Amino acid sequence: MDDDRPRPKGDAASLLAKEDLAPYSQDELAERIALLEAEIARVESHRLKAAAHRSAADSLFGKPSS
Repeated sequence: MDDDRPRPKGDAASLLAKEDLAPYSQDELAERIALLEAEIARVESHRLKAAAHRSAADSLFGKPSS
């Protein structure tokens, strides 16, 4: 895969934000909230790991000059 390609616009979070919530029941909304909270925790965990990896690389190689 080519990682330098720009990410496509309109990611999943953006699409979810546009979705009409009116058809959902209270239970379905509660389930959706639980799923989104789990996804937030997963993304935050990944972000923290990436920050730790970056910090370790900066310590080893020095911070790049701006």
